Amino acid sequence: MPHNLKLLFFVLYAGALKAQLPNTELWLFKIETTKEGQRLKEPLNITKRDGYDNQPVFSSDGKKIIYVSVREDKQADIYIYTIKKKKNVRFTNTVLSEYSPVETPDGKFLTAVVVESDSSQTIHYVNSLTGIHEKKIAVDSVGYYTFLNADTLIYYKLTVPHSLHYFVVNTQEDKWLGDSPTRGFKALDRHTLLYGLKDSVKTTFYKYDFLLRKAK
Repeated sequence: MPHNLKLLFFVLYAGALKAQLPNTELWLFKIETTKEGQRLKEPLNITKRDGYDNQPVFSSDGKKIIYVSVREDKQADIYIYTIKKKKNVRFTNTVLSEYSPVETPDGKFLTAVVVESDSSQTIHYVNSLTGIHEKKIAVDSVGYYTFLNADTLIYYKLTVPHSLHYFVVNTQEDKWLGDSPTRGFKALDRHTLLYGLKDSVKTTFYKYDFLLRKAK
């Protein structure tokens, strides 16, 4: 009977919100797959505290959960939960706030949206061993992002209206893909992106081919 680990989380709203962030907790479940279907089992609250714990993602090896936590200092920092040891460890401890951590494919860095001292929002590379911010990508007003490949960034830009862009690190090419995008967008492979654009009545999904520079 095969088992797969999967992370689910839900939001618990407290009566008073601190720093306009809700009280959220992260839960880990096992998904049991049988001939009859799937069911959740062995629920485990891996944060179990008052405060903001959110934006979870599995490490590439599936052994850890990387997430954002806001503690007493009101800063958003990256924490790492080791599934086998059932242990949370603070990974970053800076005067900047980090959000949306994502591990790079080579495992050398965690990327994150960082709120700078001037309130701009950029993407930093954080060393996976030391937690030190080593470099950043020269784009601003980033809300959400994903990497199509090591050189191409897709990002949700906090313009008016919000917009979806791609940025090529090597050439510094920064191009607009559309206005009013959905917050979720996904790389299908190294050169194909799936995303949605909203208007007043509907959401239309597109597949963009970077080899052809064409959406359909």
